[in-house]
Amino acid sequence: TREGGKGLMYVQSARVINKGYLEFYGGTRFFGKVASFGTANRAYTLWNVQGFSSFNYGVSRHLEFAVSPIFYQDTNRGSGFSKEAVNFPDDLFLSIKLGSFGALESPFLFGGILYTRIPTARQHNIIYEPYSAGSVEAGVTGLASYFHNPIFPDAGWSIHANIGYLNHNDVGKNIAGDSLNLAPTPTSMSSELLFGLGLRYPAETFDFSVEINARYFLTQPPVSAYSREYVSYLTTGIYYKPYPWVTFEMGIDLRFISQEDLTDYTVTPRPKPQESFPNYPGWRGILGIKLAILPTSLYASPEEKLLKKKATDRRTILERMMREQTTTKNAESELARIRAERKKAEEELQRLRKLLEAEKKKKKEK
Repeated sequence: TREGGKGLMYVQSARVINKGYLEFYGGTRFFGKVASFGTANRAYTLWNVQGFSSFNYGVSRHLEFAVSPIFYQDTNRGSGFSKEAVNFPDDLFLSIKLGSFGALESPFLFGGILYTRIPTARQHNIIYEPYSAGSVEAGVTGLASYFHNPIFPDAGWSIHANIGYLNHNDVGKNIAGDSLNLAPTPTSMSSELLFGLGLRYPAETFDFSVEINARYFLTQPPVSAYSREYVSYLTTGIYYKPYPWVTFEMGIDLRFISQEDLTDYTVTPRPKPQESFPNYPGWRGILGIKLAILPTSLYASPEEKLLKKKATDRRTILERMMREQTTTKNAESELARIRAERKKAEEELQRLRKLLEAEKKKKKEK
C-alpha cells in the first residue's frame, strides 16, 4: 500500500510488520492524456504523477508506526516544474496500526489504523486526485484478513477487507484558491467512507493481487471541489521478491464505477475540458519498491539460514513454555500454545528439508 507495511497496492493487511523491523517503501503513480480546453479547443497534455514514500517500524507484536510523505505531486495549474505546476513536497501522512489480533492457529486476523494527513503542500484540491482541502484530516480504518496458511501467511493465498471513515475538517477553507474568495466554501465538514477488498496469491518469487477500492462521500464538499463524487477502481498487481529484503511492485488501476462529474468548473482554477472527461482518470500505473532496513541480518541470510534460526528460537520458546506449564493458572490455554508452536516448528522443518534437497539437486547438476 502507499502507506507501506503489509498488504496489497491499496488494501491493508490486518498483520503488522515484526517487532524491530524497519521498512522503506517508495514509488510512483502516474496517468497521462491529451485533452482540449477552452473555446479554442487548445490541445493540452494532462499529467498526473505522484511520488510517494513510507517508513514503517514494528514497535511491538501488535503495533506498527508509519511516516508516509508524498514527496511529489502534479497539480496541472502551471507549466513545466513551476511552483504552480507541482507540489514538492506534498502532504505528510502519520499512522498508527494495531493488528495481528486473532485466536491461536486461526486463519483470521483483525486490526485497525488511526491516521492523520498533515498539510505540507502549497496547493490542495488537486484535479484527478482524491479530495483534500489543505487542513489537518483524520481517519480510522478497520482491517480483517483471512490466511489460507496461518503458519506461513506469506506462503498461501489471502483475502483482505478494509472499511474506513475519513473526516476532511475543511469548514471555511478556500478550496478553489480564489483570491477574491467568491467561490463557495465548505459550511460543514466533508467526510467519506472508504472500502477495500482484495486477494493476494503467491507463486514462488512472484505474488499476484487483485482488489477493488471505493470512496463515497457522506458529506460532499462544495461544487468548487474536484473529485467530489463516488468512484471505485479495480487494481491488479505483481510483486517480485528476489531476496527476503526487497520487493518490486507493479500495478494498474482501472476505473470501475464513477458518478457523473459534479464539479462546477466556473469556479475552479482549471477550466473543464471540452470533451467528456471525469474527475478521476480512467487508468493509473503504479511502480514501487519495498526495502527492509532493519534487521540487517536479512541482507546476509538466505531463507535456509533464516529457517534454521527460526527453528532454534522455536525450540527455546517450547522449552520455556514447558517449564512454565506447571505454574500457569490456565493449563489448557498453555497446552494449546505449545501445540501451535510445535505445529509451526514442524512446518518450518519441512520447508527447510525441501530447501536442502533443492540445494543438493543443484550441486549434482553442476
